[in-house]
Amino acid sequence: MTNRDISLLRSAFAGIALAFAFTPVAAASATPALQTYTVQYREVDQTYAAEGVVEAVKQSTVAAQISGRVVAVNFDVGDRVKKGQVIVRIDPAEVNQAYAASQAQVAQAEATLRNAKAQFDRTERLVQQKFMSAAAMDKAQADYQAAKAQLAVAQAGGGQAAATRSYATVLAPYSGVVSARLVELGEMAVPGKPLMSGFDPGELRVTASMPQRELDMVRKRASASVEFPALGARVPAGKMSILPAADAQTHTTQVRLALPPGIAGLYPGMFARVHFAVGRMKKLLIPSTAVARRSEVAGAYVVAENGEIRYRQLRLGEPVGDAEVEVLAGLLPGEKVALDALAALSALKRGGK
Repeated sequence: MTNRDISLLRSAFAGIALAFAFTPVAAASATPALQTYTVQYREVDQTYAAEGVVEAVKQSTVAAQISGRVVAVNFDVGDRVKKGQVIVRIDPAEVNQAYAASQAQVAQAEATLRNAKAQFDRTERLVQQKFMSAAAMDKAQADYQAAKAQLAVAQAGGGQAAATRSYATVLAPYSGVVSARLVELGEMAVPGKPLMSGFDPGELRVTASMPQRELDMVRKRASASVEFPALGARVPAGKMSILPAADAQTHTTQVRLALPPGIAGLYPGMFARVHFAVGRMKKLLIPSTAVARRSEVAGAYVVAENGEIRYRQLRLGEPVGDAEVEVLAGLLPGEKVALDALAALSALKRGGK
């Protein structure tokens, strides 16, 4: 065999190898149970995405209102607390003494009032019998009124002491979850010292910043959905409130959106992406279940008219709701894709055997 013949054979084998390299994946017949979806354009909301953060509608920090040593801390971070439960106790020795002193002052004022009342009654009888002057009557009446006023002052002080005494027991203002414990057992509490922070997980909202140029469209549409990438969830937003103020540096305005209750795993501070509806447009859509992902590559199994199945790489856009996704490239209107990507892969493997 000459060198020319060897060269021709090499070229032939190279051509065969190149042909195999560009041959598509072997087709397989689709089973009758394989359901398909016809790719089509549909009119959907045109959205503007803005980054936001989850906030609790009810969130607060409970602080001490009296001085004293902390003798009990009943809850820790992450614990659920019901409204009215005791979360912290402060040593009430000092306030108990103040309360006892106020009660003694009330008793003293009551005794003084009784004495002044008796003196007034005696003076009134003696004046009527002409045994005492009108000046004595005036003095007795003044003493009686002063005693009544003194009792009122003492009773007010007693009420204040009783209220202060109740501050030794710190109660939960509402049902929620403890987000921070800011005091330790044995520490000294003083008025204004933060003790515990918490929030109500049943009432959450998302706050997002919007450019001023988009606000008019948002006001007109007044609808949005909220995506939580960490949870892989997207929910419709509730009531929308646009704050009547703008940031002087970023020239953005905050928009608050209420969230439906019962979203598992959601808590304040989480990242959220808000999709505001700003118009309508046509998009090429397929169901999310039809998307087959291979590492960073997304695709779908296209089912031909003769039942053949072929994997085709796609370039996807934004999700549309929870069940659909936009296709930017890789499919044409009228083509059919397998609704269940896993079922299509199984059918393809069976056909390739």
